[in-house]
Amino acid sequence: MRALLSLARAIDRVNGWIGRVVAWLILAAVLVSAGNAVIRKSFNMSSNAWLELQWYLFGAVFLLCAAWTLRENEHVRVDVLSASLSTRGRAIIDLALHVLFLLPFAGLMIWLSWPFFMSSFLSGEQSSNAGGLILWPAKLWVLLGFISFAAQGLSEIIKRSAQLSGAMQFPTDDAEDELPPVAGEAKS
Repeated sequence: MRALLSLARAIDRVNGWIGRVVAWLILAAVLVSAGNAVIRKSFNMSSNAWLELQWYLFGAVFLLCAAWTLRENEHVRVDVLSASLSTRGRAIIDLALHVLFLLPFAGLMIWLSWPFFMSSFLSGEQSSNAGGLILWPAKLWVLLGFISFAAQGLSEIIKRSAQLSGAMQFPTDDAEDELPPVAGEAKS
Protein backbone atom coordinates (compact mmCIF):
# COMPACT_ATOMS: atom_id res chain seq x y z
CA MET A 1 0.00 0.00 0.00
CA ARG A 2 2.94 2.28 0.70
CA ALA A 3 4.13 2.21 -2.92
CA LEU A 4 0.60 2.88 -4.15
CA LEU A 5 0.24 5.86 -1.81
CA SER A 6 3.56 7.20 -3.14
CA LEU A 7 2.18 6.84 -6.68
CA ALA A 8 -1.03 8.65 -5.66
CA ARG A 9 1.05 11.42 -4.09
CA ALA A 10 3.06 11.83 -7.32
CA ILE A 11 -0.09 11.91 -9.46
CA ASP A 12 -1.66 14.48 -7.12
CA ARG A 13 1.46 16.63 -7.27
CA VAL A 14 1.67 16.55 -11.09
CA ASN A 15 -2.05 17.23 -11.61
CA GLY A 16 -1.99 20.01 -9.03
CA TRP A 17 0.92 21.67 -10.83
CA ILE A 18 -0.75 21.27 -14.25
CA GLY A 19 -4.02 22.67 -12.91
CA ARG A 20 -2.42 25.71 -11.31
CA VAL A 21 -0.39 26.52 -14.44
CA VAL A 22 -3.19 25.89 -16.96
CA ALA A 23 -5.69 27.92 -14.91
CA TRP A 24 -3.70 31.01 -15.97
CA LEU A 25 -4.93 30.38 -19.52
CA ILE A 26 -8.26 31.82 -18.36
CA LEU A 27 -6.54 35.20 -18.11
CA ALA A 28 -5.03 34.71 -21.57
CA ALA A 29 -8.47 33.83 -22.97
CA VAL A 30 -10.01 36.94 -21.40
CA LEU A 31 -7.24 39.15 -22.81
CA VAL A 32 -7.55 37.62 -26.29
CA SER A 33 -11.33 37.97 -26.16
CA ALA A 34 -11.18 41.59 -24.98
CA GLY A 35 -8.50 42.50 -27.51
CA ASN A 36 -10.45 40.88 -30.32
CA ALA A 37 -13.63 42.72 -29.29
CA VAL A 38 -11.87 46.09 -29.08
CA ILE A 39 -10.24 45.64 -32.50
CA ARG A 40 -13.50 44.46 -34.04
CA LYS A 41 -15.51 47.40 -32.66
CA SER A 42 -12.80 50.06 -33.10
CA PHE A 43 -11.41 49.12 -36.52
CA ASN A 44 -14.20 46.92 -37.92
CA MET A 45 -11.66 44.10 -38.28
CA SER A 46 -11.77 40.54 -37.03
CA SER A 47 -9.78 37.35 -37.31
CA ASN A 48 -10.93 33.76 -37.19
CA ALA A 49 -7.54 32.83 -35.76
CA TRP A 50 -8.17 35.01 -32.67
CA LEU A 51 -11.64 33.52 -32.21
CA GLU A 52 -10.26 30.00 -32.52
CA LEU A 53 -7.45 30.83 -30.10
CA GLN A 54 -10.10 31.72 -27.51
CA TRP A 55 -11.71 28.30 -28.05
CA TYR A 56 -8.33 26.55 -27.79
CA LEU A 57 -7.54 28.31 -24.52
CA PHE A 58 -10.96 27.53 -23.04
CA GLY A 59 -10.69 23.89 -24.18
CA ALA A 60 -7.25 23.57 -22.61
CA VAL A 61 -8.50 24.94 -19.28
CA PHE A 62 -11.60 22.75 -19.26
CA LEU A 63 -9.82 19.53 -20.24
CA LEU A 64 -6.50 19.95 -18.43
CA CYS A 65 -8.00 21.22 -15.17
CA ALA A 66 -10.54 18.38 -14.84
CA ALA A 67 -8.01 16.18 -13.02
CA TRP A 68 -7.14 19.03 -10.64
CA THR A 69 -10.85 19.55 -9.95
CA LEU A 70 -11.22 15.84 -9.11
CA ARG A 71 -8.12 15.98 -6.91
CA GLU A 72 -9.53 18.94 -4.98
CA ASN A 73 -12.90 17.15 -4.62
CA GLU A 74 -14.64 20.05 -6.37
CA HIS A 75 -16.32 17.97 -9.07
CA VAL A 76 -20.07 17.80 -9.48
CA ARG A 77 -21.86 15.27 -7.34
CA VAL A 78 -25.38 14.75 -6.10
CA ASP A 79 -25.02 16.46 -2.72
CA VAL A 80 -28.54 15.49 -1.64
CA LEU A 81 -27.41 11.86 -1.63
CA SER A 82 -23.78 12.20 -0.56
CA ALA A 83 -24.57 14.61 2.30
CA SER A 84 -26.72 11.96 3.93
CA LEU A 85 -23.92 9.36 3.88
CA SER A 86 -21.15 8.86 6.39
CA THR A 87 -17.57 9.60 5.35
CA ARG A 88 -17.03 5.86 4.96
CA GLY A 89 -20.19 5.56 2.86
CA ARG A 90 -19.04 8.38 0.56
CA ALA A 91 -15.65 6.67 0.20
CA ILE A 92 -17.34 3.40 -0.78
CA ILE A 93 -19.53 5.18 -3.34
CA ASP A 94 -16.54 7.14 -4.72
CA LEU A 95 -14.45 3.97 -4.99
CA ALA A 96 -17.19 2.02 -6.75
CA LEU A 97 -18.05 4.82 -9.19
CA HIS A 98 -14.41 5.58 -9.99
CA VAL A 99 -13.76 1.90 -10.77
CA LEU A 100 -17.01 1.26 -12.64
CA PHE A 101 -17.43 4.54 -14.54
CA LEU A 102 -14.55 7.03 -14.33
CA LEU A 103 -11.67 4.74 -15.34
CA PRO A 104 -13.54 2.88 -18.11
CA PHE A 105 -14.84 6.15 -19.59
CA ALA A 106 -11.45 7.88 -19.39
CA GLY A 107 -9.78 4.79 -20.89
CA LEU A 108 -12.27 4.73 -23.76
CA MET A 109 -11.72 8.43 -24.42
CA ILE A 110 -7.92 7.95 -24.46
CA TRP A 111 -8.29 5.04 -26.87
CA LEU A 112 -10.60 7.03 -29.16
CA SER A 113 -8.73 10.34 -28.98
CA TRP A 114 -5.29 8.92 -29.85
CA PRO A 115 -6.10 8.24 -33.54
CA PHE A 116 -8.22 11.42 -33.62
CA PHE A 117 -5.15 13.44 -32.58
CA MET A 118 -2.58 11.51 -34.64
CA SER A 119 -4.60 11.79 -37.84
CA SER A 120 -4.88 15.56 -37.38
CA PHE A 121 -1.21 15.94 -36.44
CA LEU A 122 0.17 13.85 -39.31
CA SER A 123 -2.05 15.50 -41.92
CA GLY A 124 -1.44 19.05 -40.63
CA GLU A 125 -5.22 19.51 -40.48
CA GLN A 126 -6.30 23.15 -40.68
CA SER A 127 -9.52 24.79 -39.63
CA SER A 128 -12.01 25.16 -42.45
CA ASN A 129 -12.49 28.82 -41.45
CA ALA A 130 -10.60 31.41 -43.47
CA GLY A 131 -7.44 32.31 -41.56
CA GLY A 132 -8.13 29.54 -39.03
CA LEU A 133 -5.54 27.70 -36.96
CA ILE A 134 -4.14 24.20 -37.17
CA LEU A 135 -6.41 21.76 -35.34
CA TRP A 136 -4.08 19.23 -33.75
CA PRO A 137 -3.33 21.29 -30.60
CA ALA A 138 -7.03 21.33 -29.71
CA LYS A 139 -7.23 17.59 -30.30
CA LEU A 140 -4.12 17.10 -28.17
CA TRP A 141 -5.91 18.78 -25.23
CA VAL A 142 -8.57 16.04 -25.42
CA LEU A 143 -5.95 13.27 -25.26
CA LEU A 144 -3.86 14.88 -22.51
CA GLY A 145 -6.92 15.89 -20.53
CA PHE A 146 -8.23 12.34 -20.36
CA ILE A 147 -4.79 10.90 -19.60
CA SER A 148 -4.44 13.20 -16.58
CA PHE A 149 -8.08 12.55 -15.61
CA ALA A 150 -7.53 8.77 -15.72
CA ALA A 151 -4.34 9.12 -13.67
CA GLN A 152 -6.19 11.21 -11.08
CA GLY A 153 -8.98 8.63 -11.04
CA LEU A 154 -6.35 5.99 -10.23
CA SER A 155 -5.00 8.21 -7.45
CA GLU A 156 -8.49 8.63 -6.00
CA ILE A 157 -9.06 4.86 -6.13
CA ILE A 158 -5.79 4.30 -4.26
CA LYS A 159 -6.71 6.89 -1.61
CA ARG A 160 -10.25 5.56 -1.08
CA SER A 161 -8.91 1.98 -0.84
CA ALA A 162 -6.33 3.13 1.69
CA GLN A 163 -9.00 4.93 3.71
CA LEU A 164 -11.33 1.93 3.69
CA SER A 165 -8.51 -0.46 4.66
CA GLY A 166 -7.35 1.78 7.50
CA ALA A 167 -3.97 2.60 5.91
CA MET A 168 -5.01 6.24 5.62
CA GLN A 169 -7.31 8.37 7.74
CA PHE A 170 -10.54 9.76 6.37
CA PRO A 171 -10.34 13.52 5.85
CA THR A 172 -12.16 15.73 8.31
CA ASP A 173 -14.85 18.02 6.95
CA ASP A 174 -12.52 21.04 6.96
CA ALA A 175 -9.43 19.19 5.69
CA GLU A 176 -8.59 18.04 2.20
CA ASP A 177 -7.58 14.56 1.14
CA GLU A 178 -4.06 14.61 2.48
CA LEU A 179 -1.81 11.63 2.03
CA PRO A 180 0.36 10.58 4.94
CA PRO A 181 4.05 11.48 4.45
CA VAL A 182 6.40 8.76 3.27
CA ALA A 183 9.22 7.99 5.67
CA GLY A 184 12.15 10.29 4.94
CA GLU A 185 10.07 12.65 2.76
CA ALA A 186 9.29 16.18 3.87
CA LYS A 187 5.63 17.16 3.76
CA SER A 188 4.86 19.89 1.22
